[in-house]
Amino acid sequence: MTTFPELLREWRQAAQMSLADLAQHVRYDRTSLHNFETGRRPTPLSVAEAADEATGANGALVAEWHREDAARREAAARHRVRAAALAMSRDLSALADLDIDDLQEGVSATAIDYLASPPAPMMHRAHTLRAETFERLRSGHHRPQDRSDLYVAAGRLSGVLSYAALDMGNAEEALEHAAAAGRCAECAGDAELAAWVAGTKSLIARFQGDYDRALKYVRDGYQWVGHGHGTGEARLRCGEAQCLANLGDSRAANANLDAAESARERIRRPDSLGGMFGFSRAKQSYYAGSSLIWLEGGPDAQRAAREATTAIELWQSGPAAERSLDDERLAHIYLATARVQLDDVEGAAEALAPVLSLPVEDQISWILKRMERVAGMLRSSRYAANQTASETAEAINALTA
Repeated sequence: MTTFPELLREWRQAAQMSLADLAQHVRYDRTSLHNFETGRRPTPLSVAEAADEATGANGALVAEWHREDAARREAAARHRVRAAALAMSRDLSALADLDIDDLQEGVSATAIDYLASPPAPMMHRAHTLRAETFERLRSGHHRPQDRSDLYVAAGRLSGVLSYAALDMGNAEEALEHAAAAGRCAECAGDAELAAWVAGTKSLIARFQGDYDRALKYVRDGYQWVGHGHGTGEARLRCGEAQCLANLGDSRAANANLDAAESARERIRRPDSLGGMFGFSRAKQSYYAGSSLIWLEGGPDAQRAAREATTAIELWQSGPAAERSLDDERLAHIYLATARVQLDDVEGAAEALAPVLSLPVEDQISWILKRMERVAGMLRSSRYAANQTASETAEAINALTA
């Protein structure tokens, strides 16, 4: 069956148009059009519509574009369901003889695997493990000394569910899971988990754009931070910086990022669990970059670009178990945002290139939200005559559609 790229080339040739001729009609450069015809880049709907009209395809190109788009979406949906079902089956098979040590290993593996996995299968795995944990707590099928550990495990798994729900765009569900994690931390008397929950609640509020509430969550969390015990204070300081930056306070935001650096230097005992419950040096630079892009540019944008670049480099060169793919992709978006603020449109397009090629199942809600902001910046009158800005904005629109 003829694919859209093949059909596009056939109709162009039938209309006796060169790549350059058609490029003028679709408002893309010749190289981009060549990539559309060879299938190296997905074709935006606007290009399909303009090419259909220019070549006299009479709706054939647009119809094929919609058919292939529907097929891609259906395939992505099937992939998600299959991955989730397989993950649950494997988890269920392994739960029959699960003891407390195996359960804790499952929690640890889930925390690490989350960094490089789509949220849906991780949600299924965490739900399955948490159901086992709750059943033991309800039934009393555990040693008395294990009760606190079971509450911590249940709290960690609730935290995984919270992150997964937020990554899929369900902030209210995420907050309920975070509240459950906080209750488990309280029952276990675990200050480290309680501090992590406070930071996560603030993250959810920031996702919702409620920065005053997000700031309250962060400041409530400081009561759980022990001197030199893990990365909790550094994470909360960075969360406070994000709140303050979004509220327009550059000086206070930068001061909190500096305070986070000092807190990291005071760490004497590592986090009890890594993965999504840790706060690596790369993650700290990522938070700094994601904070300062909400200010007025200038020195803040320069620091944001440096920090985002550092985060990307640390993740790419560091241990695989600490590499957070979603955050690394977002760091590319924050780097692009800072570069646009610094009028480096070509540099911004370069930073976005790895994100623009993502398959549908990897486009978490954070990526879509932040990419839309970059597109809006590139569409401003300031860059009306900049072809790179126009092409990049179109590519973002194709992705977020």
